[in-house]
Amino acid sequence: MRLRYSFWFILSIGWLNGLIPFAAAQSRCADRLNFTPVSQSNLIEWNKFPEFTLPFPVIYGGPRLNDRQGAPLRHGFSHIVHVQDGEFGTSVQLRQWALEYAGFATGLNQPWETIESPWNNDINAYRAKWDRYLSDVSGGQKDANGRYRFPAGRFNLDIERISETDARILRLKQDPTVPATYRQLPDAEFIARYKKDIRNLYAEGMRYVRERADLSNVVVSSYADTPILNTYLNVIGNTWADWTTNLNRVNYLVKDSTERMVGGPYYNQLDALSPSAYYFYDYPNPLARDYLPYLLFQVEANRAWSNKPVVPYVWLRYHNTTDFYPNLIQPFMAEATAIFPFFSGAKGLWLWDEPGVAGRFTQNLNAYEQFIHGLYRLSRFADMFQGNYELVIETPARDLMDKQLPVWRGVVKDQKILIAAQNSYAADGQKTSVTVRYKSWQQTIELTGREVYLCQFDIPTVTAVEPTLPQVQVLPNPAQTELSVSFAHPPTPATEMTLHTMTGQLVLQKPVSSVRESLNVANLPAGVYLLRIQSGTKSQTRRVVIAR
Repeated sequence: MRLRYSFWFILSIGWLNGLIPFAAAQSRCADRLNFTPVSQSNLIEWNKFPEFTLPFPVIYGGPRLNDRQGAPLRHGFSHIVHVQDGEFGTSVQLRQWALEYAGFATGLNQPWETIESPWNNDINAYRAKWDRYLSDVSGGQKDANGRYRFPAGRFNLDIERISETDARILRLKQDPTVPATYRQLPDAEFIARYKKDIRNLYAEGMRYVRERADLSNVVVSSYADTPILNTYLNVIGNTWADWTTNLNRVNYLVKDSTERMVGGPYYNQLDALSPSAYYFYDYPNPLARDYLPYLLFQVEANRAWSNKPVVPYVWLRYHNTTDFYPNLIQPFMAEATAIFPFFSGAKGLWLWDEPGVAGRFTQNLNAYEQFIHGLYRLSRFADMFQGNYELVIETPARDLMDKQLPVWRGVVKDQKILIAAQNSYAADGQKTSVTVRYKSWQQTIELTGREVYLCQFDIPTVTAVEPTLPQVQVLPNPAQTELSVSFAHPPTPATEMTLHTMTGQLVLQKPVSSVRESLNVANLPAGVYLLRIQSGTKSQTRRVVIAR
């Protein structure tokens, strides 16, 4: 039976149980469905959840089991990877299909596959392989321009044939299958040549696919080929400023030929970025508690380097390189994974599972139901993520992990703020008080254990409007090397300019002493920034684009 609670009932029950302070002024909290978790193995009970939609893409790559009616599409998901017989044209449309190409660089026993080398590969053999794939998925159908009609709305390449570090690249110098002309190069030249050639090989594959198939209405991404790579254990090894401004932290695959900015022939062909956010540790292992800030770090760090939509891959099992595989993650982890990425700026989620894995193990799939429940709770506030809205990220996820603090994030729109919070470091039943803030508004909330808190508050109108400075001009925008800021009147001595990344990281700061000031942005990565001008109680924020 479905039970839907009114706000006042939820508030009263929360107060009695110590979950929500009665004095809190939230306008409403997300419905908590009263459902019994699945007890039978290898079963997901979709029908226990109401039908709902979300305003962003959420791709379902999990087990289909006995569902042949497109159930994920009626429960928050926008696309399905594994479509069952008879579903196309009825419960699933072609645009709702998501394709993963895991064999892009394998199956031909070429150096790219065997030793991750860009040299001495038979590129024509690869082109023939890619062509066969496109022909198969399109049923051989082509448009008037001779390009295959691609039958899906999302397309993700899973290549993973690259040596990520200089040390791994240098190992190739000892491999006799690498041409001697390269092995004889000095180490620095060998590394530079490898990076250039592997970038070009990746780019050639993408170029060929785009040339041979009509992908004009398809969102194309590439698994884990993002500016910041999967780094569960070394997140706190570098400061947040270092992660977001030091080009040495950036995956060279998505750098341009100068290695001075994000870009290049492969990156430029991607429509979205798909970082891997898989988990490696189960509770009570102390490292398991980092799972939520780690997930959000993947979103926030990649957003700091790129304006492209970030759509992380998430998995409801522990990574298959660990002793915890193939266990499913804890229920509260699954629910949080469905909710929090959007508060850090993710533009979608790709829920992945190994094809056929559910059939190889007899398991309770409650984690899937908790993930669906998280999506459902989020859908109660779908309007907060449409149109113009503002993310509230007081502390970067990296710093939360370093200090082992609770996560809270906010979304502001139309004088309302939606707060999501969880203390992944808490013990069962532990009470945690968290103060959430936005400008001059603040509220203290209380968490119990590792519960996922999701409530919306009203913000008084006066706190949502900043006093502004009149007639400030910022040129050029986009800028390449220098920003010029002009004031209609001489500024007061207390006026200051600060430039921040979209995740709030301060990158430049300068006092204002004349009617025209400049900021040198030549060494900053390309991207979108926020320029804030503060003078006493007055302030103004401008969105600035740095291009190369």
